[in-house]
Amino acid sequence: MIILVLQIFVSFVLVAGAVALFVYTVRSRTFEHADRLSLAPLEDDGPDPASPAPATATEKETV
Repeated sequence: MIILVLQIFVSFVLVAGAVALFVYTVRSRTFEHADRLSLAPLEDDGPDPASPAPATATEKETV
């Protein structure tokens, strides 16, 4: 029976912690930061590996 009481207490502590962190996030307005980051342009990684490379001058002469 003691385990059940301990488990309920730990559950309430975890819920209270989650609510406290949520309130902190809403008050500090950091939840908008993820939206701005998702809309930011990404750095170009280079050419697409699936697309063929452009032919060079020597390859054009041999074709």
